[in-house]
Amino acid sequence: MFSVLRIALLALRRNLLRSFLTMLGIIVGISAVIVGVSMGTGAKAEVDKRIASMGQNLLTVLSGNMSRGGVRGGFGMAPNLSVEDYEAVRREVSGISAASPEARTSAQVAAGNQNTFIQVSGVSEEYILARSWGLKSGANFTGADVRGASKICLVGATSAKTLFGEGIDPVGQVIRIKNAPFTVVGWLEAKGSGSFGQDQDDILLVPYTSVMKRLSGDTKFRSIFVQAESPDSIADVQQQVTELLRRRHKIADGRDDDFMVRNQQETSDFFNANNRIMTVLIGFFAGISLVVGGIGIMNIMLVSVTERTREIGIRLAVGARGRDVLMQFLAEAVLLSVLGGALGIATGYWLAPLLTRLFEFPTLISQTSVVLAFSVSAVIGIVFGFFPALKAANLDPIDALRYE
Repeated sequence: MFSVLRIALLALRRNLLRSFLTMLGIIVGISAVIVGVSMGTGAKAEVDKRIASMGQNLLTVLSGNMSRGGVRGGFGMAPNLSVEDYEAVRREVSGISAASPEARTSAQVAAGNQNTFIQVSGVSEEYILARSWGLKSGANFTGADVRGASKICLVGATSAKTLFGEGIDPVGQVIRIKNAPFTVVGWLEAKGSGSFGQDQDDILLVPYTSVMKRLSGDTKFRSIFVQAESPDSIADVQQQVTELLRRRHKIADGRDDDFMVRNQQETSDFFNANNRIMTVLIGFFAGISLVVGGIGIMNIMLVSVTERTREIGIRLAVGARGRDVLMQFLAEAVLLSVLGGALGIATGYWLAPLLTRLFEFPTLISQTSVVLAFSVSAVIGIVFGFFPALKAANLDPIDALRYE
C-alpha cells in the first residue's frame, strides 16, 4: 500500500500545476461547505444566545392579530391584553414563578444637560426576575410602587451611559420623562443585543401603572411575559395560559386566537428558519462545486491514462495484474481528492474567522462538518477516479506496448 501511495505521489509531482488546478474545484467546494456550515452554526448560536438573554423558561404572550380597514396587523401590533388578563394569569395559572405585562412607549428623556429619546417599558416588579435581569446597583421597585403608580424607574446600561456618562452610578438621580420627574432606584446590568438585534440596554423600566396613567394613556398591553418554574413545566403553563385567555376573550371553538403564546424554542426556530435556508443554499452551491471538481479529476485521470498507455503496457507485460493497475490509478485519484479536501479544510478554517473579523458575522466551525467534508472528498476521489482506473486496468498489454 505504501509503495502504491509513493508511486501515486511521484506521478502527481510530475506536473504540479496540473495537479493543483485539478484539486481547485475540490478545494473551493470543501472550503465553501465548511464556511457555509460555520456561518449557519454561528448564526444559530448567536440567535440562541440572544433568545437565552431574554430569560430562562420564558413564555411570551403577544397581543392580537387584528384587522382594521381590511388591513391585517401581525401579532403584537394591536394591544388587546388587559390588566385583568395579566392578573388572571398570575392568579389562576399554576407552575409559574414570575409574570409581568409590558406597556411600551418612546419618550424624550432628560437628565441634567443631556436629552435623548429612549424606549420606556411599563412592567411589574417581577419583570427583571422573569427576564433574569440583574441589578448593578440599587434595588427593584415593589408591588406597592406598581399599585401606587410611583414615579421611579430602573435604567439600562446604555441609557445610563447616555444620560449620566461612562461608569457613573445613576441611582438616586432624577430624570424627566415627558417633563415628569422620575427617580432612578436601580441600575440594570448590561444584557447586549436582543433577538431582533436591538440594544436591550437602551431602556428605562417603569411601573406599568405609571406608564399607563402618566406617560402613554394606554389601557392595554402588547405583551405579557410568563416564566415557568422549570423547563419541564413550560408546555403545561403554555396550555394553561392559552386556555385561560381563550375563555376570557370569549373565543369560540374553531375560531383563531386573538393572541399568541410563544415559548423560547418556537422563537428560536422562527429566527433560525432563514439561517437554515441560507445554509442549504450555500451547501447546494458547494455541492455543485464538488461535482465539478470530481469531473475535473475524472478528466485529468483519463488524460493521464492516455499519456501513460505504454507505461501501463510495460507493467502488465512484466507481471502486473489488472487489479494492481486499477489500484494504482485509483490511488492517484483519491490522493488528488484528499489533498484537495485537506487544502479546502485549511482554507475554510482561514476564511471563517476572517468573515467574522471583516463583516462581524458570527461563525462557529463544526467538527462534524470538517469530518463530513473530508469524507466527501475521499468518496469523490473513489467515485470519479474509478472509471479512468478501470479503463487503465482493462487495457490490452500488446495494444498498450504498440501505442505511440
